[in-house]
Amino acid sequence: QVQLVESGGGLVQPGGSLGLSCAVSGSSLSLLAVAWHRQAPGKQREFVALSGRSGTSAYANSVKGRFTISRDNAKNTIYLQMNSLRAEDTAVYYCKAVQEGTLAESWGQGTQVTVSS
Repeated sequence: QVQLVESGGGLVQPGGSLGLSCAVSGSSLSLLAVAWHRQAPGKQREFVALSGRSGTSAYANSVKGRFTISRDNAKNTIYLQMNSLRAEDTAVYYCKAVQEGTLAESWGQGTQVTVSS
């Protein structure tokens, strides 16, 4: 069973930067497509960014040009670098892994990101 543990959340001022990490266990990261999602208070969980097994990436329009998803298969860890943060980026951020073939999804427990002065 794939397990995911996020870290790196916190409080940052508008315009600042923050990096999130997601440690993967139970499977080789090279076999997984991975993504970041977020959920703001009172809102539905939404897609942020994804990284395919081949290294391709995609982003929500709201974060394109500001956020970067990356993966280190040797460390079994995925990352989300967030720059030029805005108040509307405040949310709980979750990482997700999708297994090849079965398309089974696994989610982390989430990490809080708060953008405020």
